[in-house]
Amino acid sequence: MSEQISERARLSGDCARCFGLCCVALPFAASADFAFAKPAGTPCRNLGGDHRCGIHAELRQKGFNGCTVYDCFGAGQQVSQVTFDGRDWRGGSGAEARRMFDAFLVVRQLHELLWYLTEALGLAAARPVHADLRTALRKTGELALGTPEELAALDVAAQRREVDVLLLRTSELARAGVRGRKKDRRGADLMGARLRGADLRGASLRGAYLIAADLTGADLRHADLIGADLRDADLRDADLTGAFFLTQPQLDAARGDAGTRLPASVTRPVHWTAAAL
Repeated sequence: MSEQISERARLSGDCARCFGLCCVALPFAASADFAFAKPAGTPCRNLGGDHRCGIHAELRQKGFNGCTVYDCFGAGQQVSQVTFDGRDWRGGSGAEARRMFDAFLVVRQLHELLWYLTEALGLAAARPVHADLRTALRKTGELALGTPEELAALDVAAQRREVDVLLLRTSELARAGVRGRKKDRRGADLMGARLRGADLRGASLRGAYLIAADLTGADLRHADLIGADLRDADLRDADLTGAFFLTQPQLDAARGDAGTRLPASVTRPVHWTAAAL
């Protein structure tokens, strides 16, 4: 367990050790999540010379909900301090900056896989595939440590497919112990669905669209939530105890309260408490 906690800490964003890569490398369009549009490779106008966001404490109020639910899984500091050995994109050529941004996009995906693999190894029910999970964890970690050239040439999609086979098997093993019929809602369109008090114990909600769904009081214990879109989903009084493959960005995008029961892998979003005041 201590090894898992240590790995999770390493896979958490540390903005103080990053050169604001997510604020430059990523594009966004003017929408409910972003107050204005920005192309990839262009610094956000809110990014200061110290690589800090000038409106960080007011992102939601200023119309940047999208920023509040983003997590680089530690890719920012990895690329800034390790891949490019502490070299700031602002001090190099345009080509060097683009190499850094491209590397960030690749490492972010690999670190997300590392997060899932680390969680899978913490599930006792997945013991039959622990050896394969450790092998995948080691390989993915080594890929994330590649040079900018190696990262640029990497087939990330192929690595994701390889890891996903193991994560799917992990899900099947972890949900097998849940009594009763387990719902399969993989990739389901449940946007705005009325699921208040629904029994979703051990359900597969992999990639399900739960945008603005009413999950008030729903039982989501031991559900697989990998890739589920929980934007604006109402999780008040819902029970997510033992739910797995749930990331902090997913939870941050949802709505909940003090009555929402959460797995140990995530923390209760601060804005949930603020909304209740």
